[in-house]
Amino acid sequence: PRKQSSVRVGSLYAIRGKERIDVDGLVCGDIAATPRLKGSATNDTICAKDKRVIVEPVPFSTPTHTVAVISAGQGDEEKVAGGFARLQDFDPTLQLRVDSALRQTLMSGMGDQHIDVQIERLKTRSKVEAVTKKPRIPYRETIHGKVDDIQGKYKKQTGGRGQYGDVHLKLEPMPRGEGFEFVNAIVGGVIPSKFIPAVEKGVREIMDRGVLVGYPVVDVRTTLHFGSYHDVDSSENAFKMAGTMAFKEGFMQCNPALLEPIMKLEVIVPEEYTGDIMGDMSSRRGRIQGMELKGKRQYVQAEAPMGELFDDSGAGTLQSRSLALRGGPPGCYGQAR
Repeated sequence: PRKQSSVRVGSLYAIRGKERIDVDGLVCGDIAATPRLKGSATNDTICAKDKRVIVEPVPFSTPTHTVAVISAGQGDEEKVAGGFARLQDFDPTLQLRVDSALRQTLMSGMGDQHIDVQIERLKTRSKVEAVTKKPRIPYRETIHGKVDDIQGKYKKQTGGRGQYGDVHLKLEPMPRGEGFEFVNAIVGGVIPSKFIPAVEKGVREIMDRGVLVGYPVVDVRTTLHFGSYHDVDSSENAFKMAGTMAFKEGFMQCNPALLEPIMKLEVIVPEEYTGDIMGDMSSRRGRIQGMELKGKRQYVQAEAPMGELFDDSGAGTLQSRSLALRGGPPGCYGQAR
């Protein structure tokens, strides 16, 4: 009834280990199997057409462990994606998404063993192999200083019509979380207005690619305040290249810095292990924000860099002590040491 479609139910079996026993019917509480149910997925209800009913879906836990997935063979990316899509129909706790910012395919599950089992199922059922690795950390780049004037000149002569673009930019930092601002301060028509959007486009492109180590640039104000043009050789592409060149050179003169995402955590732990948790957070460059005792358990509020929380051995230590660790989205970006 969820999909308003029909399926044909064939034989019914009771399963006892490897033994399969034919049964004529099922009553409330029975668990059985039927082969080749096309178009159905986990949490679907199967009923008679004239007596439609939907059983309340089983709620599943939110995945807590994420890894990056890549195909082991070249050109198998589509096969891997299709194979995981079929696995998701059977296991709603498995999630797969493509992160365009990190340029990675991320798979989330309930833990290392869960993900290992799904990788093996993919190999068995879809005949393709995939490997996992730690996800990239979404670092960001920014500046702490400013430069009042930096020139970018793109000049190229190829025998015919040349290329000429000349811009002067001012770069300065913005408050954390403000993003990017492009200011047009051109006066007197030293750069025609039709070329100014091309300068902004060049700046945005180099910001997306990154300057320092290849991560997107954030929290920068760029002011276009001067430049020059040629009546024949100037073009949008020339001014875009000039804007890219000026921003790249000016960025390196403005005390550039690398920012890393900070996660907000809540650790629920038996009171006797509070000291161990505080030591563990300290080793991960974390900060304890507060603690509250509820019954026999201590609720520890903390912040820690995302890059320090992918340590499998540390996660195993927490699990072995029956701790609950919940992570929220990155609360802010801090300067990386």
